[in-house]
Amino acid sequence: MHSNLKSGIVLALTAAMFWGISGTVGQFLFQQRGVDVKWLITVRLLLSGVLLLVYGYFSMGTDLWAIWKDRRSILGLIIFSITGITAVQYTYFEAIKQSNAATATVLQYLGPVLIAVYLSIKNRRLPSAVDSLAILLAVVGTFLLVTHGDYRQLTITRTALFFGLASAVTLAIYTLQPIPLLNKYGSLPVLGWGMLIGGVIFSLISPPWVISGTWDLPAILSIGFIIVFATAIAFLLYLNAVQLIGAQKSSLLASAEPLAATLLAVVWLGVSFGWMDWAGSICIVSTVFLLSRKD
Repeated sequence: MHSNLKSGIVLALTAAMFWGISGTVGQFLFQQRGVDVKWLITVRLLLSGVLLLVYGYFSMGTDLWAIWKDRRSILGLIIFSITGITAVQYTYFEAIKQSNAATATVLQYLGPVLIAVYLSIKNRRLPSAVDSLAILLAVVGTFLLVTHGDYRQLTITRTALFFGLASAVTLAIYTLQPIPLLNKYGSLPVLGWGMLIGGVIFSLISPPWVISGTWDLPAILSIGFIIVFATAIAFLLYLNAVQLIGAQKSSLLASAEPLAATLLAVVWLGVSFGWMDWAGSICIVSTVFLLSRKD
């Protein structure tokens, strides 16, 4: 195997594993240590943004500030920070708090299907056969996951379902909205500044100095893991993987995230995950494989 291909695969899988583990770690913090979701998002965005920008300063120099020299870019960055980065973090972690990491992560992976639907509407064309199959699998998978096959009842709360679906919508926004900025300035400054702006704005809702929950060594290590490994390092690993093997292969490998979240939630936190849950999850995650085969 070519060295770049091997390195890219390892980097993408490692990033996906870190993201998957972070969901389960977040569930532990919310449900067993009483940590406030909004506070964790504030701290995560602030510190991760700073870490990425420090890395960007040493790797890019003054180019890191180029995005602030154009008014339209500044507006796009702020919109991306609020409706993309911050919104996807909040809805995802709130879905975990209301249900569990496995369910929330799988529901978030409806995002690529929503992107396919949006692009079909935008381009005024009917979905292709692959898109149609992906949409059907996504609908069936969601139905199995949240009802276990019985349309008369939900296996998760309506609040959890709302935030899980909202995280898929915000993931789609997060993916599509910043494309012009990414093409012009690169991923590192857009992500770094976006996270820092989001953290500053979210500080108005949940100040980082107002700390809640039970703090012990497992809680401190969990928060440190989410900030350092599951955010700053994971994004850097993923961006490097994209450079080595391309966005298509990287996004496909990133589908290991819900598998990691599910397995860890079942093994570590004792989350009940029956065959209906597995069937629904497989349907949803398989849409990533289908859509990644397209140009």
